[in-house]
Amino acid sequence: MSETLRAPLTIPQMNPGAFFASQRAEVAAALLGVVDSGWYVLGSEVRRFEEEFAKYFHVGSAVGVANGTDALALALHSLGVGNGDRVATVSHTAVATVAAIEIAGARPVLVEIDPETYTMSLDSLARTMGKFDSIKAVIAVHLYGSPADMDGISQIARAHGAFVIEDCSQAHGATLHGQCVGSMSDIATFSFYPTKNLGALGDGGMIVSGNLELTRLVHMLREYGWARRYVSEIPGVNSRLDELQAAILRIRLRHLDAGNRRRAAIAAAYDRGFADLKLILPKTRPGATHVYHQYVMRHPERDGFQQRLREKGVGTNVHYPVPVHCQPAYASRCEVDPEGLGITETIANQVISLPMYPELSDEAVSAVIGAVRDSI
Repeated sequence: MSETLRAPLTIPQMNPGAFFASQRAEVAAALLGVVDSGWYVLGSEVRRFEEEFAKYFHVGSAVGVANGTDALALALHSLGVGNGDRVATVSHTAVATVAAIEIAGARPVLVEIDPETYTMSLDSLARTMGKFDSIKAVIAVHLYGSPADMDGISQIARAHGAFVIEDCSQAHGATLHGQCVGSMSDIATFSFYPTKNLGALGDGGMIVSGNLELTRLVHMLREYGWARRYVSEIPGVNSRLDELQAAILRIRLRHLDAGNRRRAAIAAAYDRGFADLKLILPKTRPGATHVYHQYVMRHPERDGFQQRLREKGVGTNVHYPVPVHCQPAYASRCEVDPEGLGITETIANQVISLPMYPELSDEAVSAVIGAVRDSI
């Protein structure tokens, strides 16, 4: 490896520790409060966070779990999705979306994405739902902070008798036609991985629904199927959000709107800085509020472009370099749109994520813009 490749980055692509550095005293006090309480799993901090989360996202109820992958798997279980069922979702997503389908015992069916928003293509979904029998649920992924077309997805899914699940892991606080993501489906899930817009100091997840019977079932599923302690009414698992993470997430929830506004301001600066370049910049669906979990552009020679930016001290990432249906673990196990996933495969070779986190300074944003322009 060259010395250039080993050179430290001046501007990282993500910096989850920046929030905790800026709110150190508040976070430390919350953590000590949990330590002093003597209750560390599923206590008052989790309960309060669930209540505050449900209120913020305008959903009936919220249930904290161990991580976002468990959230999706448990959501599928709560809907009765399991062995022999198919679940439709996209291939251009974090692999956790597809892993959760298999954890639930179902089979993934992967559909094409829209070439502008990178979320689920309605044409592909309709075509795929018509091709495959026993698709019991559709998981719509709100990717990079941009909401998927929930009206269209829901209409197609309902016509085929399928449930609709929102994977909101990258879109905390995003809206579509005034509705929060997570409130436009049968059940929805969130991840609190540290790099998320609402991130923990570790891992965590949340399941939300306006259907209180579903969330009651999830409450049981996350802890051995207990309706009362030590007595399993149904088979369940151990997937519990701990008190330390809940205490941190309660703080982060109070700062979420400000963080999302800063992300939008950074994205607007990037848009202005790159407006005259021959790059494909992020698009926002009409009626949507994009919260820029990632600022993702496209470059036809992405790898060389990424290397030039690294040489200038600018960190980037690729979300995601290999579509799920092309990955060794899933290539032989996933069914796909009968017309293939050519758009997904092309875009995966071009996308690149620029530095994006609320604590990124104006000076750093200007430096990123300059480095991109020089690298073009």
